[in-house]
Amino acid sequence: MRIAWAGPATRDLSSIRAFIAQDSEYYADRFIGRIVGAVESLATFPEMGRVVPETNAPGIRELLFHNYRIIYRLETDRVLVIAVAHAARDLTRQTPKPWDVL
Repeated sequence: MRIAWAGPATRDLSSIRAFIAQDSEYYADRFIGRIVGAVESLATFPEMGRVVPETNAPGIRELLFHNYRIIYRLETDRVLVIAVAHAARDLTRQTPKPWDVL
């Protein structure tokens, strides 16, 4: 299965990288690389993440990576990463929800 990144997810990665880079460019690049590596494992095991509890929709899943939730949608021929959100964020208060945008 192939991996695709939606625009909001790539913007999330850029924001995370910029925040970490304030202290260290090296660790920012390394951390983003590790997130991307975790996502790449979905090509082989697309259902390894849990269903996002706020949705209860089997096609909207998430990987937990350190303090981040990597939210993705299972599609017929691909895994679409739709958001990378800090776990402390209350996604139920966000409008629109990350999984409603696409």
